[in-house]
Amino acid sequence: MGVRKKNSAKARKERNKNIAIAKLNKYPSSARKMRLVADLVRGMEIIPALNALKFNAKDASIPMEKLLMSAINNWEQKNEGADAYDANLYIKEVSVDGGRMLKRIQPAPQGRAHRVRKRSSHVTIILDSKK
Repeated sequence: MGVRKKNSAKARKERNKNIAIAKLNKYPSSARKMRLVADLVRGMEIIPALNALKFNAKDASIPMEKLLMSAINNWEQKNEGADAYDANLYIKEVSVDGGRMLKRIQPAPQGRAHRVRKRSSHVTIILDSKK
């Protein structure tokens, strides 16, 4: 490996030390419902975001809260000995993408059948620390 490549890899590793990522794949809820909750916490610090998710009435807030806790734990694993609540962590990015669609059939009048699409979603949370 050349010196330039080694230096850029070292700089990338140092930049990503403050970033933590958590993913939730194939959650059986539509992406539209998950985006309502994701928009609620995007850009917030972790303590107000956890409070907002805990007291939200939407069903999608429960897996989003677990995912945020997982991202916090991932950050603590990366930075041993550091406390996540003192590090000024905030939710840098939340992305909700549509996942696989299960296609089922619902009986309809006069012997017909309607297709029911059971949607799922993929959610990614990226945490970063404010300097």
